[in-house]
Amino acid sequence: MADIQAEYFACPIRQVLSRFGDKWSMLVLFLLNRSETGVMRFNEIRRLMTDCSQKMLSQTLKNLEQSHLVHREVYPEVPPRVEYSLTETGRSLMPALTALIAWGREHFGEVVTD
Repeated sequence: MADIQAEYFACPIRQVLSRFGDKWSMLVLFLLNRSETGVMRFNEIRRLMTDCSQKMLSQTLKNLEQSHLVHREVYPEVPPRVEYSLTETGRSLMPALTALIAWGREHFGEVVTD
């Protein structure tokens, strides 16, 4: 039983998806990836994610930063300017996320039902 539990918690799929598998993380990664400059400020992201609370967006960005998918740059200005961008690891995730989005568009009617 202990071997099964250890194997379960060491599962790469479980561990990786727990880092960015929620809906807000995927949306943030998508928005940063499609940004023309590759850089966005908090309020720019917030404006595009109207159904995500400020607290949840802040928490999501912190989690993505801790998972090394998003870089947070703070500029010593008054008021402070903070910009977010994808890290190299975050950019390497984009082909898989783009494929998932394409799959979702193709199968939306089959998967999303009332």
